[in-house]
Amino acid sequence: MRAVENRDILSKLPSLLLPWYAENRRQLPWRADREPYHIWLSEIMLQQTRVEAVKGYYARFLTALPTVAELADCDDDTLRKLWEGLGYYSRVRNLKKAARQIMDRHGGVFPRTYEAVLALPGIGAYTAGAICSIAYGLPTPAVDGNVLRLFTRLTDDPSPIDAPAFRQQVTDALAQVYPKEAGDFTQALMELGATLCGPNRKPECIVCPCREVCLGYAHGTAEGLPVKAPKKQRRQEDRTVFILRCGGQYALQKRPETGLLAGLWQFPNIPGHPDTAQALAEVERMGLRPRELLREVFRKHIFTHIQWNMKGIYLEVAETAGDFQWFTEEQVNTQVALPTAFRLFWEEREHV
Repeated sequence: MRAVENRDILSKLPSLLLPWYAENRRQLPWRADREPYHIWLSEIMLQQTRVEAVKGYYARFLTALPTVAELADCDDDTLRKLWEGLGYYSRVRNLKKAARQIMDRHGGVFPRTYEAVLALPGIGAYTAGAICSIAYGLPTPAVDGNVLRLFTRLTDDPSPIDAPAFRQQVTDALAQVYPKEAGDFTQALMELGATLCGPNRKPECIVCPCREVCLGYAHGTAEGLPVKAPKKQRRQEDRTVFILRCGGQYALQKRPETGLLAGLWQFPNIPGHPDTAQALAEVERMGLRPRELLREVFRKHIFTHIQWNMKGIYLEVAETAGDFQWFTEEQVNTQVALPTAFRLFWEEREHV
């Protein structure tokens, strides 16, 4: 980093960004107040998820669980159903763990120091920074991909942004220029990095409030930044999913309490792509008698490090037997949290 030059650029950001944010910020439901529970929930939901997708989930979640105490007491199946479709289910497991910790160690009051917030399960430096600056006005930067992109363009820095050391350098540098309006400054940085200087698009430099100090704009390099280290190729896994129906009921089973999609419901599935005869034999080994093969479809689902290439087999079976729980269509829709990888096949049932 060019420390002196960067410090001069960053010191001007509050005066440039705060008026712009006041006039141009999006009206988002989690910006309606400074309640730490609301900020925490929104930041966890927004990880790896688009703003528009989160709005409905955020409203439903708070309607069902309006306080930290109610989150701490919520049963796991209800919690997973509220989260269904958002993915990355470890987030909601950690929400409940953190809520319990707030009840047990902090008397039900959300902690007010950065160190105490950071110590909660599932909360890292970014989320702790966001909560503490927005809710409590503390000078604690919240540095995510949007802010890193903004920083590299402002300073024309080609450093790989996925290096932890670089993220810490950016955090330290921003902390030195925080104004008394800490919460608005945090959100202004987020807002600019999500809109005019957003991902997977050409930066809108002509209308950017920081254009006059942006080295990336001055040098013509903004569009090529940020730089990321090459991604590792995702591991490919083939799986066959059985959608087993008997008299309007469907076979489901719980996944293990640890590992990928821990504790969620799934359709029976096996590794590989057996042919039809092998698949029918597998169903018989499950203790069921196939009556009619209804349909076969192929879908894929991408996790962070794994891609599932899935063959879905829809079967009518003779009895509700085997090591499964059987649910009606209404029960699946209202009570069962199906991760997206399996919900793909549930939504296809209408075409069987």
